[in-house]
Amino acid sequence: MTYCVGILVDDGLVMIADTRTNAGVDNISVFRKLHLFQKPGEYVFALATAGNLAVSQSVLTLISEGFHNPDTGETETLVKAPSMFAAAQMIGRAIREVHRVDGISQEMAQSGTFDVTVLLGGQVRGGRLRLFMIYSAGNFIEATADTPYLQIGEHKYGKPILDRSVTEKTGLYDALKIGLISMDSTIRSNLSVGLPIDLIVVRRDAIEPDLTYRIDESEPYFHDLREHWSAALREAHQSLPPPPYKTR
Repeated sequence: MTYCVGILVDDGLVMIADTRTNAGVDNISVFRKLHLFQKPGEYVFALATAGNLAVSQSVLTLISEGFHNPDTGETETLVKAPSMFAAAQMIGRAIREVHRVDGISQEMAQSGTFDVTVLLGGQVRGGRLRLFMIYSAGNFIEATADTPYLQIGEHKYGKPILDRSVTEKTGLYDALKIGLISMDSTIRSNLSVGLPIDLIVVRRDAIEPDLTYRIDESEPYFHDLREHWSAALREAHQSLPPPPYKTR
């Protein structure tokens, strides 16, 4: 299991992913799940993956090495995608191709054993900054002003803070802060999600990362953030009036 979140606001894009994978409580490993493809001024693609690690790695390899186009004789790769929509289509195609080559049926994919979902965020020169979630079937949805964030993996614990705090008008680094609180809430409630955390911040129309960073156990800001958030929650519930239902 994993947790990844993408937040798209007026000022830009935030992508955050944990790195924990496990095949049981005694087989826990660290694998990068947030991947960056970039050529400053031309394109920036940030991909976060959740689900079966073997399928995820096969999909990443396929979009990197590309598809042969028999009509043009060219190899089509992610970095040649002319738009973010075309990039999302290519990733969906890669997921379907991995399922086909590996003999994974739709029923097996839907069971979760061979499931994979991908968050794709970024911008291609001449286009706009966009954020997509690509499902295991290869179809996808896009973040909108009404829903400016998308999650994959173990999303339920981190969703309430996003629902209450994130709008398209949220500042870019405020979005990063809220995303990290969402990640901390998930880490506290689910042992299958854990540090290190990878993050990418992209300013709108910059077409290059503003920040790429890894947070590990020794990171002082994240430690302080989770302590301050816990203290703020305790103060908040203590300041609320008691329920008026007591009879004696």
